Amino acid sequence: MRIKPIKTKKDYQQALKKLEVIFDAKKGSPEGDELEVLGILIEYYENEHFPIALPDPIEAIKFRMEQMNYNQNDLAKIVGLKSRASEILNRKRKLTLEMIRQLHVSLQIPTEVLIQAY
Repeated sequence: MRIKPIKTKKDYQQALKKLEVIFDAKKGSPEGDELEVLGILIEYYENEHFPIALPDPIEAIKFRMEQMNYNQNDLAKIVGLKSRASEILNRKRKLTLEMIRQLHVSLQIPTEVLIQAY
């Protein structure tokens, strides 16, 4: 096993090719250990060079509502009033700390998504 840090695009491409070759390696085997370490290195490189931004809070709420088949009335039960739910979805009202807590619990949206500015 010869593993080195991934510093360049070329290193990254070579690591991906090697990963494909050993992808089905058994856990605990030398190839399995190499797969695990290589996966960590690739993940680190991708996080540094291809970061994925958090979604917009209101879009996250709309997406989760769609997934759960919720409508504006369901959101109103979480945030208090139907008019408040409408204002939130139309970006006319900012989320309060209490709303963020309730949305996190009810819709299972991470708080780090909900606290972002929008």
